[in-house]
Amino acid sequence: MIEVLFGESEAGTMREIKRRGQSGGRAEVICLGFMLDIGDIRESADSQYRKDLIYSMYMQDQWGSDEKLSRECQKPGDIYSNELKRLCEFLEKGEPVRIWYSNAPYSVCGFCHLCSILQNYENEIFAVKLPEYEVRQDHTIVSSSHWGEAAPEVFIRCLSYEKRLSKLELKMYAWNWAELQEDNSPLRAVINGKVLGVPEDFYDFLIWKRITEKPEKEARLIGDIMGNNPIGIGDWWYARRIDWMIGQGKIKIVEDSEKKYERMICPAREEYTD
Repeated sequence: MIEVLFGESEAGTMREIKRRGQSGGRAEVICLGFMLDIGDIRESADSQYRKDLIYSMYMQDQWGSDEKLSRECQKPGDIYSNELKRLCEFLEKGEPVRIWYSNAPYSVCGFCHLCSILQNYENEIFAVKLPEYEVRQDHTIVSSSHWGEAAPEVFIRCLSYEKRLSKLELKMYAWNWAELQEDNSPLRAVINGKVLGVPEDFYDFLIWKRITEKPEKEARLIGDIMGNNPIGIGDWWYARRIDWMIGQGKIKIVEDSEKKYERMICPAREEYTD
């Protein structure tokens, strides 16, 4: 069984599970962390455009002065492209595939994109969708917004939710992806369980909801936003929007730093906090 996931953290957890032999089968794990909820998706997932976008997101907290880090951040785009090629090689050999996805925008977009590829193959395809919440034996309720937040034991328990995808279902999700490509909004979000193209400023209200007149570190603000709104949006997106707001004069830098996340920021004018 080839395990496919859409984020580094969750892929790392799956590799550890496989290493322990807890889920059976060969230890083949594919990570397709293309961040397809962001940017132009008419460009192919393995295009230079997508590689450059991934690089720009990974480098959010740097001014580009660290050449070693810069080189490291250029690798993921190439790695994911190679992972996609490796997956296609497994598909050509008839290997079964199991997809782990959630309602986090990056994940469900990755899932629909992958289905657009898988519809052209006859392999057995299975999917495990992260449940909205789990009720544990001690009667506590635990929820995760994406697989990257889930512990290894959650993966094991959720195998019971595994579902085989029919050709018709693959075509349906592939059609969803085609619709998103046709729309090609700068951003995609999950609204009432459906992934839709949305404007680039869609999540801006979350920044204005948490930012205060008292200057604070950008890292703390972003952490506060993510902690209070666990919707599967990466810190890099909020950092990118804060950069844009600084450029527009809506947020001001009170105390600068070589690392963006360390700078002290606050609203430039009171009316922007409404």
